[in-house]
Amino acid sequence: MRYLRLSISSQEILYIIKCVIGVLVCYGFYAAFPEYPFYWSIISAVLVFTPDNDQTLAFDRIKANFLGSSVGMFVYFMPIHGAILFCSGVVLTIFLGLIFKLENTIRPALAAVIIVLVQENQHKDWVVALERVGCVLLGCFVSLCITLVFTKVAWAKFYYKLQYWFKRK
Repeated sequence: MRYLRLSISSQEILYIIKCVIGVLVCYGFYAAFPEYPFYWSIISAVLVFTPDNDQTLAFDRIKANFLGSSVGMFVYFMPIHGAILFCSGVVLTIFLGLIFKLENTIRPALAAVIIVLVQENQHKDWVVALERVGCVLLGCFVSLCITLVFTKVAWAKFYYKLQYWFKRK
């Protein structure tokens, strides 16, 4: 049995590059504005990308992060606390994920809802939840931009290959 693979495909290199760019951009926000929890943006950004560079799945993961953040913010204002709050967010996120046909991307949505609902302090502060929603959405926006840039690059390469192929004939 083979447990160790010593080669990396170009698709996997592209995945690594996208993740590193996402981390660096979000870390730039984290370093520039240390008073805000931009470390959640880093997590959100890397959750979007896939090793197989599936653009559709990446866009679905962005939608799922929006869903999870929205549910987290909605549930946050419900008059419940503790485990019931988290369970309500999880159930509602799964339910809406199934309705919106995001079955393959419910896990990032669940991560987003938990990110929004976790409170380190003993008292609940809605500003913290709102900041986290913003940070999760910023991570998604960064991932969206990176995905679009790499998609444009891929289309440009495809276009030039077609152009070259037709000129030869």
